Amino acid sequence: MNHDLKYDLSSFREDLKELSVSLTGEQEEQFLSFYELLVEWNSFMNLTAITEFDEVMKKHFVDSLTLVKAVPALLDPASASIGNLPGKLSLIDVGTGAGFPGIPLKIAFPELEVTLLDSLQKRVGFLNEVISRLSLTGITAVHGRAEDFARPGRLRESFDICVSRAVATLSTLSEYCIPFVKKGGCFVSYKGSDVEEEAASAREAVRILGGEEPRVFSFFLPGSDMGRNLYLIRKKAPTPGRYPRKAGLPAKEPIHG
Repeated sequence: MNHDLKYDLSSFREDLKELSVSLTGEQEEQFLSFYELLVEWNSFMNLTAITEFDEVMKKHFVDSLTLVKAVPALLDPASASIGNLPGKLSLIDVGTGAGFPGIPLKIAFPELEVTLLDSLQKRVGFLNEVISRLSLTGITAVHGRAEDFARPGRLRESFDICVSRAVATLSTLSEYCIPFVKKGGCFVSYKGSDVEEEAASAREAVRILGGEEPRVFSFFLPGSDMGRNLYLIRKKAPTPGRYPRKAGLPAKEPIHG
């Protein structure tokens, strides 16, 4: 399918240039098909409040790909300093929703092995449609809760990278996400600006869960004044077996030490 006459990709290309991300014509087509599916399905189910083309490209697609600022190994897998197999990094996107950031990352970096985890079956149906229509391989959509899939014998400590754009405090997200990460891997939380207090209150939780002191990458989305922060937490020790706790507790009673 050729979308070239319908959409102006000049801003998207400029934004990606700023991130040092280059796409083939086929990858650009996949992003456009993803956009069209997002708008189509959004007409009958709640996937996103953002539907205007340029806004989706910047606030969903480009924003997802800013992970390269915290994990530059994505741009040069041969030099990967995480994971055991250069060029074969595995990533789980917890609470992926409409597929952000996991699907844009998979399109831009096809060698990445991606798992999308979401608790709503209807959204997983959408994700599977996208995967099928874009002919993506090495990506799986899973229906379930982080509390269940991070348990021993499931997906616990199985991934080089865990990412989440989900709306929750860093302390709560750390309890859901750090258990998925292998020792030596990392969890990256996508946040807006002005979250210093939230990060400070999560420090003890991160330590207890096996993580190092968070490293913060602060920047503006390319071509905008929208502030963003990526919190990268390296995992230095296995997560204690009692975490994550049962559903609801990580949000109601965040770990304080």
